[in-house]
Amino acid sequence: MLLSHYSEDTLVQQTTAEYLERELGWESVYAYNQETFGPEGTLGRASDREVVLTRYLYLKLMEFNPGLPDDAYREAVRLILEYGAAQTALAINQDKHALFKDGVQVTFRNAKGELKKERLRVFDFDHPEKNHFLSVRELWVRGDLYRRRADIVGFVNGIPLLFMELKNLTKDIRAAYEKNLADYKDTVPHLFHYNAFIVLANGVDAKIGSVSSRFEHFHEWKRLAEEEPGAVHMETLLKGICDKRTFMDLFENFIVFDDSLGSTIKILARNHQYLGVNRAIEAVRNRRHLQGKLGVFWHTQGSGKSYSMVFFTRKIHRKLGGNFSFLICTDRDDLDTQIYKTFAGCKLVDNDKDPCRASSEKVLSGLIAQHKAYVFTLIQKFNQEVELAKGYTLRDDIIVITDEAHRTQYGTLSLNMRNALPNASYIGFTGTPLFKDDEITRRVFGEYVSTYDFQRAVEDKATVPLYYDARGDKLGVSVGDLNERIATKLEELETEDMRGLVGGPEMRPYSGAHSVVAQP
Repeated sequence: MLLSHYSEDTLVQQTTAEYLERELGWESVYAYNQETFGPEGTLGRASDREVVLTRYLYLKLMEFNPGLPDDAYREAVRLILEYGAAQTALAINQDKHALFKDGVQVTFRNAKGELKKERLRVFDFDHPEKNHFLSVRELWVRGDLYRRRADIVGFVNGIPLLFMELKNLTKDIRAAYEKNLADYKDTVPHLFHYNAFIVLANGVDAKIGSVSSRFEHFHEWKRLAEEEPGAVHMETLLKGICDKRTFMDLFENFIVFDDSLGSTIKILARNHQYLGVNRAIEAVRNRRHLQGKLGVFWHTQGSGKSYSMVFFTRKIHRKLGGNFSFLICTDRDDLDTQIYKTFAGCKLVDNDKDPCRASSEKVLSGLIAQHKAYVFTLIQKFNQEVELAKGYTLRDDIIVITDEAHRTQYGTLSLNMRNALPNASYIGFTGTPLFKDDEITRRVFGEYVSTYDFQRAVEDKATVPLYYDARGDKLGVSVGDLNERIATKLEELETEDMRGLVGGPEMRPYSGAHSVVAQP
């Protein structure tokens, strides 16, 4: 074994695999040149072309969906394995992700010969420990032309959800992306049809991303809790995403596919979004105790607030019940459009097919009365007084998401909204911090439920730093006789003032008539 390979294996691969096994409860297999094939082989693969471990998949299908004929399980496996030859790798990945979340619908005949349909669960999201977690080191995978050996592939119930490309301690992980990962995606693309997470690491630095992420969109996982100071360390990332409960939560609730910009991209929540949204979810669980004040979600500008709203609303529908309605309220048309496009791009809404955007107060009250899952409005649409005893609805499963919560939320329009929705809960999203003496916002929304300030965002490269350049340029006037001309104009204005003509059209030609330039 070459020294470079030996260093990479012993210092990174082996340590990572042992950590997954000893600390996080994964099983571990070393497959390099030791794997045997066949039903009783090391992994149950028939050949190195297979990337789904059907032996484990079949067992879990039977465990999670007991009492069905074998044909039902075989049909489920077939549907999981098949894909369209004309589909892109990302389109296949999107289809498989939906299949895994929603279950595999199969058709079969029962013991009486009757044709039945059932939706089979592939994973147990409610009890993560009941799933089978397996890390395989040095797994050979054969493509159409080439054969490649993956450093670590993480299988859950036989599905390859985790891919790890590991370099030795002396190498920059950018090389793992630009050379190794790009080659794998080109030569063995079917390995990524089912992938949820890609990790690039060298034993110290580590980043996580998706199959469609550019390198700059791979991000670090610095914290296990929001109040922690944060540190770039591979162990933190492994604890943060490979803990069984967190892994399944991320897989189920924190991945979206967005085509709002024209082409589809796969979005994986960043560390601060995952922590912040889960804190907000807990506030929803305790909304009665909090008297409907879910808190202020302060994540600085550029940190992905719109996606945080998507993750927040989707997880509530999936985990707390589908009867919740969300009113997304802003105070500007451009913000309303931006947030709506994000939700539409993530396939949560389509205003053309199922109207959800309020164009007037009458339309707004009608949308809310229809129990829509999502309604988008401007605060200005609450322009009519509403009788508190009636409101638009007395439902208590409405959550109002207010963007830039500190603006226009305390006057008549806000009062009208609260009278219209007297039993709703409120959460304020903002990209700017509240003033220390801003007691009104706290009284309306409660305390901070999640905080991700500008300094942390810059450190995490979630946004770009701002620099103040105090050059102190000297200014000069480009017209030499300006004082004389001003004096003349003032005399004219005094005369006009006597005639009651101040502000008349005679003034307008002089507006901006002189330029002020910076001297070199």
